[in-house]
Amino acid sequence: MTLLRSDRFSAVLLVTAAAIGLVIANSALAPTAAAIEAFHLGIPGIGLDLTVGHWITDGLLAVFFFLAAIELRHELHEGELDSIRKALVPAIAAVGGVLVPAVVYLLIVRDQALWAGWPVPTATDIAFALGVLAIFGRGLPATFRALLLAIAVIDDLIAILIIAIFFTDDLAFIPLLSAIPVIALFGWLSRKRPAVWLTVALVVLGIAAWILVYSSGVHPTIAGVALGLVMYHSSAARTRHGLEPWSNVVILPLFALVASLVPIPSKSIVELSPAFWGVLIALPVGKLVGVSLGALLAMRIFHKDPSVTRMPGADVMAIAGLAGIGFTVSLLMNELAFESNQSVANEVTLSVLVASVIAAIIGGGLTAMRGRHYLRLDPRAANPPTT
Repeated sequence: MTLLRSDRFSAVLLVTAAAIGLVIANSALAPTAAAIEAFHLGIPGIGLDLTVGHWITDGLLAVFFFLAAIELRHELHEGELDSIRKALVPAIAAVGGVLVPAVVYLLIVRDQALWAGWPVPTATDIAFALGVLAIFGRGLPATFRALLLAIAVIDDLIAILIIAIFFTDDLAFIPLLSAIPVIALFGWLSRKRPAVWLTVALVVLGIAAWILVYSSGVHPTIAGVALGLVMYHSSAARTRHGLEPWSNVVILPLFALVASLVPIPSKSIVELSPAFWGVLIALPVGKLVGVSLGALLAMRIFHKDPSVTRMPGADVMAIAGLAGIGFTVSLLMNELAFESNQSVANEVTLSVLVASVIAAIIGGGLTAMRGRHYLRLDPRAANPPTT
């Protein structure tokens, strides 16, 4: 079971699933895979009729965001974000890591019809970034992983807000308002002593909240976020412990597989959409610049505050390099941004995959260099990142 919780193992599974998806989409199996993804599975009586692909991106991915929200709640109460001062550096770094890639994308993509793709390069994939860190980061101090995790968690929170604000159409207020007491009851019941009936009740309430949010027109992953934020900390810890292996081994790889089912375009480089180039440059380069500048600026402004996180600029750049791995959340943003333009969506999917690999190489290389630096300084005192 330890292997299934490993950051390294999760990252390897994500890359493998994405590679398998690309191979299938460009082989004789492509029509079969497309038919399976487009097959409708409805639930009579409640008006739900989603394709297999949407059950994965809208349903299973809500579980991933539920776990991300639990992680955020933990960090806000007991971790690196449990005070405003502690959160200053990662918060400003995360904001820089969102603004700069978005600006870079818009500078490259002049076609207003493609401007909807600006959120794609703003995301950081927690699982993939921590996986690369676990592979290459032997010898790094614990503060390195803590800052990366804090930045990634805040980045996910910003991504959630982007999804809620920019990708909500035809808002239906009655289902959305009805979801509020359901989520509140979920939070209240999560404080009760563990029991079989309680687990069943929480699952039923969670599904009900998801259905109501989906019916409201808000992306249903937001339901997962709300449930994770209101869940009582002890129940949340047990739930995360139980669901984490399923998220690492089933949910995220399955999403990566489905999202990567795109044919490689038979175009020359000059014929590729500007959105392809916008994401390809903005994700690894924009994140590297934005996170680095944001973190270094925050450290400089608040340098007199002893509780504010401090670390060498070289460490910050390595973290910023890892933050450029968008992958899962970027792929979701792409599906939402170019839902009505499948050709561009396919190209941007390839761009996200290539850009994330580039960021992994840059971030992994910088991380390995910093790890060797710390090991040279004091081999006995160096702490390898947790896997």
